[in-house]
Amino acid sequence: MPATVRTKRITAAARKPSTPARPVDAARFEKWLLELTSLPTAAGKEERVIAWIERWTKERSKDLQLDHDPFGNLLITQRRRSIKGVAPIWFQAHLDHPAFVVRAILDAKTIELEFRGGVHDPYFDHASIEVIDEKGRATIATITSIESTAKPFKIATARLKSSPRSLSIGDIGRWLLPKPKIAKGLLHTHGCDDLAAVAAALCALDRIRAKHDHGHVGILLTRAEEIGFIGTIGAARAGTLATDARVICLENSRSFAESPIGGGPILRVGDRRSVFTPELTNRIGDVLLAHQKMHPSFVFQRKLMAGGSCEATAFAAYGYRSTCLCLPLGNYHNMADIDGVLAGKRPAKVASEFISISDFHGLIGMLEVISHSLDIASVPATRDAMETLWKDLAFVLS
Repeated sequence: MPATVRTKRITAAARKPSTPARPVDAARFEKWLLELTSLPTAAGKEERVIAWIERWTKERSKDLQLDHDPFGNLLITQRRRSIKGVAPIWFQAHLDHPAFVVRAILDAKTIELEFRGGVHDPYFDHASIEVIDEKGRATIATITSIESTAKPFKIATARLKSSPRSLSIGDIGRWLLPKPKIAKGLLHTHGCDDLAAVAAALCALDRIRAKHDHGHVGILLTRAEEIGFIGTIGAARAGTLATDARVICLENSRSFAESPIGGGPILRVGDRRSVFTPELTNRIGDVLLAHQKMHPSFVFQRKLMAGGSCEATAFAAYGYRSTCLCLPLGNYHNMADIDGVLAGKRPAKVASEFISISDFHGLIGMLEVISHSLDIASVPATRDAMETLWKDLAFVLS
């Protein structure tokens, strides 16, 4: 974004949105979370998730409007007037998850699929999958071979357990996993990445739409992230968002020892490819720390999270101010014990992804805090803090 674009500060007193450990709307939000993360989806084949969101938005059509850009990305905006002079805030998440797409039906028991996403080769070896037809009926299959060097996607051959009812080219296949559940404070499901973030964005907007003076907050939901940010690149090239937009990308990022699941949602300062926009990242950090001082129960982490790449990198490459909030994730891309498998110490097994429910509610709270306080002048900017230090201590250089 050009350096001349500036954001007007809101001079009203800072509001103090609460972040209780168990919000009153927790059951409703967790229902949405379970529903969304259970839906079959793949890069370019996000129709079921889109349909869910279209229904959700239609139920709130008095307050919210849903639009599509030329690439099928979704934009959810508020119908009320935005604040004049304040740059828009966009919560962004993606609609796909690594999955198979049927590319050929070879005979009554054999199909060929392409895999759209990043999963290491050992996990495909004789793995069980379910292939879901347009009516939602699943046919079980076993992978018999994988052509890992095929371009642009790996190609798998699978043997069906029974004759397909009505499989077609383009149907989605995914790993055969247990039924999603919430147990002992954790969500175990097919695809936290990134549908748990989609759910968090919708939950936050559901609260924000009832607040005063926050019409400048919206949601952008992008397609085909798992094959290289394709929806985001299209949106950035076409100018789907205004050039002064502040984009807060939401992700599920592989957890490490220093970024534990249950340790709170994460302000992600960068990924394995880049460091995100420092001005926006630092400002959000200041806002979250100020909120934490007023509400000691508010918990968050600040980490690099170099286990993968994020759409904040893509937005920044096209001149947008962007950063990321993420949920620490277990069994990243449905791969159990990645380090042990790559070291040859463990057999490769697919498994449900999992996140902490408290982290999920914490992420919703973070989005509320940011939408309320990012432009509140009473939260000092980093530059102001530096100027205060200079004023107090520059005398030692005399």
